[in-house]
Amino acid sequence: MGRPRNFDADTVVDRAMDAFWTHGYANTSPAQLAEATGVGKGSLYNTFGSKRELFDLCMTRYDRMGTDLANEVLSQPGTAKERLRAWMRLVVDSDLARPVRRGCLVANTAMELGGHDPAATTAVTVAVEHMIEAFTARIQQGQRDGDVRADVDARAYSEFLMNTVGGLRITTKVSDAETLYRIIDTALSTL
Repeated sequence: MGRPRNFDADTVVDRAMDAFWTHGYANTSPAQLAEATGVGKGSLYNTFGSKRELFDLCMTRYDRMGTDLANEVLSQPGTAKERLRAWMRLVVDSDLARPVRRGCLVANTAMELGGHDPAATTAVTVAVEHMIEAFTARIQQGQRDGDVRADVDARAYSEFLMNTVGGLRITTKVSDAETLYRIIDTALSTL
């Protein structure tokens, strides 16, 4: 009979996600995970299987949290452009407020593991698709509401915005708010 678990699995995943987000997958050691989560390596691996399985859980959680936040912000009153601007600024402001500018876990994973790690590539693709779907739904709502031109291809524009967001999340590591806000305004200027 195993010992009872003395930790909340969701809290451990959140703390591990912060470690992976800050250091990347390869640069996050089992010792760092144990320190970040407050759970011994043996207990971590008995519960989550492996570093990779824990990382996969972190990616799924990050995707869900990001999609939920985007949908919450995008569903508030205002035009499509206003809501998309609010979400993009929220993301930028969140990155800028941190002592260590980490950017986006999905973008970081795409740069570190994308293209040569099939599972990571799939996780990135799924997370990106969820955001594109959220943007597309909001642009289509804007078209129904009359604040977005009917001739805008909502899906294509959402793909463009997602690419812009990925760039913003990387650029946030080295730029100031004024520059980042200008990029947001330029990206939304044709909507």
